[in-house]
Amino acid sequence: MENNTSLQQQLLDAGVHFGHLRKKWNPKMLPYIFAEKKGIHIIDLNKTVEGLQEAGAAMKAIARSGKKIMFVATKKQAKEIVQECAKRVNMPFVTERWLGGMLTNFNTVRKSVKKMQSIEKMLGDGSAENLNKKERLTLSREKDKMEKVLGGIAQISRVPAALFLVDIGHEHIALAEARRLGISTFGMVDTNCDPNKVDFAIPANDDATKSIAIVVNYITAAITEGLQERQADKDDDDHSGESEESAEAKAARFEQKQLDAEDRNKRVKGGAPAKRRVAGPGAGGRRPAGGGAR
Repeated sequence: MENNTSLQQQLLDAGVHFGHLRKKWNPKMLPYIFAEKKGIHIIDLNKTVEGLQEAGAAMKAIARSGKKIMFVATKKQAKEIVQECAKRVNMPFVTERWLGGMLTNFNTVRKSVKKMQSIEKMLGDGSAENLNKKERLTLSREKDKMEKVLGGIAQISRVPAALFLVDIGHEHIALAEARRLGISTFGMVDTNCDPNKVDFAIPANDDATKSIAIVVNYITAAITEGLQERQADKDDDDHSGESEESAEAKAARFEQKQLDAEDRNKRVKGGAPAKRRVAGPGAGGRRPAGGGAR
């Protein structure tokens, strides 16, 4: 309980409880609203803590299973925080612009990523030196432009298992694509949004930098735990694999020794095979009477 209290205090200090003006509210947020103060809705921090813990546990499980969670935040006040946290846990992110079809038309987006990587390679290994200055400059600009939009998703080869959105109203295209593909969705939901649109809603102020930072850092910590547990499981499997292998090797060596010993015993008991004695003159045989030349 102390943990929850301290987390609540941190959320309170970060201003996570401040919602939007009453006239902008979404009635579906009613269960998450604690009160109204000076025409502004106040979010119930008990609900925020519950939402954070549920989302954290689910993300930890996803990370532990080795799947990817994509962070999406194209709002100015959230970009840097989200990018830094996503890089920390090696997860894909979109912080510049959501390209329509980034999930639903993933193969085409992957082609663009490969094009960007081939340009990077050309500029890096010196093969672009054959081009004139203007062509090199054009390539470099194209690479920078693509990297800005696609840099965060360059390392993924398949659609992520989940999406974490900082403002589900602002990122409605990403949310619609994820829902269409049946991808799990997690989101910071302010009082002007519909919490039923995401699988895991975290009622929180999605406009203040401090509020975004505390929520995103909590989620990142949960993912880190999941990744650490996955690594620990891998290490255990490796050790058990090694011990099983060595036990099998020992058993095989022991079996081989037994077979060798049995072989030797058989040879000793049987002795060398007796040579067949051929009957004939000088070998205990007699010449037939009256036979042979004299």
